Amino acid sequence: MIHRLLSACLALVLCSPVLRAESNQAEVVALMERVADWQLAHPSKWKPHEWHNGAFYAGVMALAEVSSSPRFRDAMVAVGKGQQWQLGPRVYHADDHCIGQMYAELYFKDHDAAKIAPMRARFDHILAHRPVTSLEFNRTTNPKNQERWSWCDALFMSPPAWIRLWSATGDVRYLDFAVEEWWATSDFLYNQAEHLYARDSSILPKREANGRNIYWSRGNGWVMGGLVRMLQLLPADHPSRPRLEQQFKEMAAAVLACQQPDALWRASLLDPASYPMKESSGSGFFCYAFAWGVNHGLLPREPYAAAARRTWTALTAFVQADGKLTHVQPVGFTPVTFDENSTEPYGVGAFLLAGREICRLTGD
Repeated sequence: MIHRLLSACLALVLCSPVLRAESNQAEVVALMERVADWQLAHPSKWKPHEWHNGAFYAGVMALAEVSSSPRFRDAMVAVGKGQQWQLGPRVYHADDHCIGQMYAELYFKDHDAAKIAPMRARFDHILAHRPVTSLEFNRTTNPKNQERWSWCDALFMSPPAWIRLWSATGDVRYLDFAVEEWWATSDFLYNQAEHLYARDSSILPKREANGRNIYWSRGNGWVMGGLVRMLQLLPADHPSRPRLEQQFKEMAAAVLACQQPDALWRASLLDPASYPMKESSGSGFFCYAFAWGVNHGLLPREPYAAAARRTWTALTAFVQADGKLTHVQPVGFTPVTFDENSTEPYGVGAFLLAGREICRLTGD
C-alpha cells in the first residue's frame, strides 16, 4: 500500500508542469548547444569580423545565458582577442559594427574597458564626422550610400551596438545617434500602411509576380531583431520608446498575417507562392521577436506564443543529427531559390536567439 502511494506521488511530481517546463527548457538548451557546437567547429568562409558571424555571435551570447557550460562565452572571448576587439575595417558601414554587440555584452560581464575601447574610438569618430549622404541605394549616383543605414538589414547590425555602448559608458550621444538614425531609415523604407520594410530604395518601384510590394522575409526579420535588441536596453521613459514599441507591434501583426500553414515564412512575405522553399533565417528572427514580445509584455500571449512555439518546432526539424542547421537562405539582395541544405552562421544566430526566448516562454 505504501509503495503504491509513493509511486502515485512520484507520478504526480514527474507530471507536474514545473518539471515538464524544466525538461522542455533542458531540451531546448541541449539543441541550441548542438547547433552552436557544429557552427563553431565548421567556420564559414566569412571573416570573423563580418556581419555573417556577428549575428552568430549575438546568438552565442544568448546561448551563454542559459548554458551551464563556459565554452560558449570562452569562444567569444577567443574571437574578441583574435580580433584585438576591433570592428570591421569600414568606418561607417553598419555591417562592420555588428561584432561590437558581442564585445559589449562581454564587457557587461567583467567591465574590462579594453573590450569596448576600439568600438568607442570608432563611434566617437563617426559622431565627430557624421555622414551626410542620402539614403538612396544607388552605388553609381550615391557611392557613399552605405555610410548611413540605407538598407533595412543595417537596423540589426549597427543600432544595437550603439545602444550597448551607451549602456556600457553612460554617454547619451551613442543612444541619441542610434535612435535618430533609426528613424531616418524607418521614414525612408517603412511602409506605414503595410507595416513592413523594403530592403532598400532600389526595391521600392519593383513588384512581385502577383503585383504586391516586395518585402524580404529575412530583411524584415533583421528589423524585428533589431527592434528587440534596441528595446531590451532603451529606457522606459525615453521619448522614442512608445514609437518603437508601436512599430514593433505593427510589424508583429503584419508578419503574423504572412505566416504559412507550416508555421514558417517564405523568402517573400507577400508572394509566398512564387518562393515555395522553406526558409529558416527569416523564420528564426520572427520566432525570436514573437517570443521576446510575449515574454516582455509587448505582445499578447495569444496568438503570438502559439505562433512562436509552432515556428520553433518547425525550425528544429531543420537541425541535422550532427547539429547542422539547414534551409538558410544565402546572402542576396532579394529572395532567391537555394539548396535546402544551405547553412550560414547568421541563420544559426537567429536560431540561437529564438531558442533563448523559447526557453523563457517554456518556463512560464
